[in-house]
Amino acid sequence: MKAVFVNTPGGVDQLQYADLPKPTPAKGQALVKIAVSGVNFIDVYFRTGLYKADAPIGLGMEAAGVVEAVGEGVTEVKPGDRVAYAMARGSYAEYAVVPSWQLVPIPEGLDFESAAATMLQGMTAHYLTHSTWPLKAAETCLVHAAAGGVGLLLVQIAKMLGAKVIATVGSDEKAELAKAHGADLTVVYTREDFQQAAREFTGGKGVDVVYDSVGASTFMKSLDSLRPRGLMVTFGNASGPVPEIAPLVLNQKGSLFLTRPTLAHYAATRDELLWRSGDLFRWLGEGKLKLRIEHKYPLASAAKAHTDLESRKTTGKLLLLVD
Repeated sequence: MKAVFVNTPGGVDQLQYADLPKPTPAKGQALVKIAVSGVNFIDVYFRTGLYKADAPIGLGMEAAGVVEAVGEGVTEVKPGDRVAYAMARGSYAEYAVVPSWQLVPIPEGLDFESAAATMLQGMTAHYLTHSTWPLKAAETCLVHAAAGGVGLLLVQIAKMLGAKVIATVGSDEKAELAKAHGADLTVVYTREDFQQAAREFTGGKGVDVVYDSVGASTFMKSLDSLRPRGLMVTFGNASGPVPEIAPLVLNQKGSLFLTRPTLAHYAATRDELLWRSGDLFRWLGEGKLKLRIEHKYPLASAAKAHTDLESRKTTGKLLLLVD
C-alpha cells in the first residue's frame, strides 16, 4: 500500500511517499480502507521529533473510510461499515489498522470529507468547552488561532453554550472569518495587544478561560488575560513549546489554574467517544456547526499540506484525499 512516513525526524524533506506492507487486523482491531485523512499540527510534531516514535514513523491521526476486515473479538463494527476515527496514528496511508472501539459510525448523509474533518479538531473543541472548562452562559473565553481548524469550531461551540468569545487572529481576513463564525471581539495580534483587549472587554476583570494552541509566543500574556482563579488551557505548540513556569507565578497572577490536556485523555472510553462525535455529527446535520475545509491535497502531496499548515496562513481544515 502507499503511505506517507518519515524514517528520520525533521523537515518536510524527510517525508516519504512509498510502499509499506498492508497491515492485518489483530485481536480487537479493524482494517480500514481510508478515503480521507485529516492534517493536524500533531502530525508536524511527530514529523519533527517533538513527539517521539519509532521509525518508520507513520503520520496522520484521523481519517474516514470503510471497514474492510476485522480481527478476533470485534463487535463494534463489521466489514462494509462507514467509519471515522481519531487518535490512532498512521492515517496517511491507503489502509490502517485501528482499535475497533475507536471507530465511530458515520451518519447517513454525511460524506467522508466532512467526517474526517470533524474528528480530531471537532472532538478537541468539544472536550475543551464541555469538560476541561465547561463553559457557561455569560462566561468569557479567549480563543487563540481562532481562524484555524480547531479555532473556528471552538468559537462556534462556545457561542452555542452562550459564552462570549474573544478571538485572536493573524490578519484582517482571518478576523472577518472568526467574526462570521460568532466571535464577539476579534484581535489581530500582529498589531493589537490581546491582553489589553481582553481586559477592556471584561471591564478589567479578565477572562474566565484561555484556550491556547499557539504555545510559547502567547503563553505569558494569556496568563495575564485571566481573571483570578481563571483557567489557562495550553493545548498546542504552533509557535514552539511553552517555557517552564514556577507554580508561584500562578499564585502571583491570581491563584490561576493551568492545564495541558490532550484528546486521548478526554476520549478514553467508547462512551465518551460516541458522546463527543455524536454531538458533532448531530450539530452538522442540524446546521448548527459549519465546517471550513480550506484545501484538499492528494496523499502524495502531504509535504505541501505540512508546509501550508506550518505557514499559519491557512484557515479551517486541510485534508489528504487517499481514495
